[in-house]
Amino acid sequence: MGDVKKEQKPFSYEKAKTFSCNSHCSMLRLFSKLILTFAIIFSIQFVFYPLSFISSSQPRPRPLIKIAVSPVVSGPGSGPKPEQTEIKHVVFGIAASAKLWKHRREYVKLWWKPDGEMKGFVWLDKHINQNDTELPPIRVSSDTARFKYKFPKGNRSAIRLTRIVSETVRLLNGTESEKNVRWIVMGDDDTVFFTENLIRVLRKYDHNQFYYIGSSSESHIQNLKFSYGMAYGGGGFAISYPLAKALEKMQDRCIQRYPELYGSDDRIHACMAELGVPLTREVGFHQVDLFGKLLGLLSAHPLAPIVSIHHLDLVDPVFPNMGRVNAMKRFMVPAKLDSASLTQQSICYDTARRWTVSVSWGYTVQITRGVLSPREMQIPTRTFIDWYKRTDDKSYAFNTRPFSKNACQRPRVYFLSNALPDSALHRTASEYVRWYDDWDPECDWNMSDPSEIDRVIVYKKPDPDRWDKNKAPRRDCCRVLPRKKNGTMVIDVGACKDDEIVEFLVK
Repeated sequence: MGDVKKEQKPFSYEKAKTFSCNSHCSMLRLFSKLILTFAIIFSIQFVFYPLSFISSSQPRPRPLIKIAVSPVVSGPGSGPKPEQTEIKHVVFGIAASAKLWKHRREYVKLWWKPDGEMKGFVWLDKHINQNDTELPPIRVSSDTARFKYKFPKGNRSAIRLTRIVSETVRLLNGTESEKNVRWIVMGDDDTVFFTENLIRVLRKYDHNQFYYIGSSSESHIQNLKFSYGMAYGGGGFAISYPLAKALEKMQDRCIQRYPELYGSDDRIHACMAELGVPLTREVGFHQVDLFGKLLGLLSAHPLAPIVSIHHLDLVDPVFPNMGRVNAMKRFMVPAKLDSASLTQQSICYDTARRWTVSVSWGYTVQITRGVLSPREMQIPTRTFIDWYKRTDDKSYAFNTRPFSKNACQRPRVYFLSNALPDSALHRTASEYVRWYDDWDPECDWNMSDPSEIDRVIVYKKPDPDRWDKNKAPRRDCCRVLPRKKNGTMVIDVGACKDDEIVEFLVK
């Protein structure tokens, strides 16, 4: 068999040419499509990027340009500082009666500053002649016959007195002096205010807001009968002027809804409830629903400025063997030197004699045998009885303690006799003299007897800023200084130093 040869066709140039063209054209078409695709993508981005830029809430920062923006600062230095509340911003409403005014006006003279320094009115039930320029001007309350009063055996003068705030607002309405009013302060004619401390309290609050400031009764039963949320009128209370104006608009309608209430202050409280304003409690307002000696209360005063004392005709004089008005005159002497520190308690120890010493600045010093803790000493002793003449510890709205049953631990009490400024050393010097009374018991303890001390001298620098709203309250510290004279104790009182605490250190 022979080989079978395939027939070989001659090479065709035309075919080769066609193949070459087809291959080249395909690549061109592919490349053209790629270019067209990129062009379309780029075009789409070019169209939509400005739209996304416009719709963006935050413009994109330009990297090559830096713009420095100064922050807007608002604070104490950014504008004029508002004027502090002063006594000129307060209007007093003093509840009184024509029958008792002649006697009780002596209490008002103790704290009232005449010649336009203070603003306010005494509201009486009928007109009397008064030519005393040392007292506030007198106004006669409007007739209240149209108002119902249904409290059994009560006194409908409560309606007249509760409307003093509204009547004061009407007196001020539209006058030039109204522009300067921030607060209306109510009190009775037998109330003594410590006005510098009142201003210190009011400065804590924004007078443009609705504020109703005062305190409850010292009697637990009184607070149960009326309310712990009520400001007792005798102790005084403050109402911001915007709130007083709101009260004036509705008070007459309000008190018609409460004919069964007893007094003026619970009617104010009822209307405050309708206005939705609670009591802002400041414990320096003292209703004094008590009888007897205020020694225990004022010798362990709460850590707050003393603002007022009421019922001065019912309690014993604040200093023994004196008339009530004269005793209060003496009390005002240290108040003028350092009102912020009046009755503020400090506690220390005479280590050598193992005595506990309690200073109520401007009022008393008490020396007790033995070492009593500060926790115990800051509790008032029951030198008084409550409004219902009960003596048990459950009758009061605050903690109390009895005098020690141990005769050896009954304190020796030294009452203020005088207080003077010591300008050279920028301090005050106050003297306290021992009170000899019936509870000066014999003691058989084999230790030093405080009775050997006849008088106490206390040195203290005034501290007018102690109640600044930016400062935390703290008791002063006291230090018993070495004695230079027999029968005299010398004490230094002032702000506690670093790491200083009240403790008995055994040497």
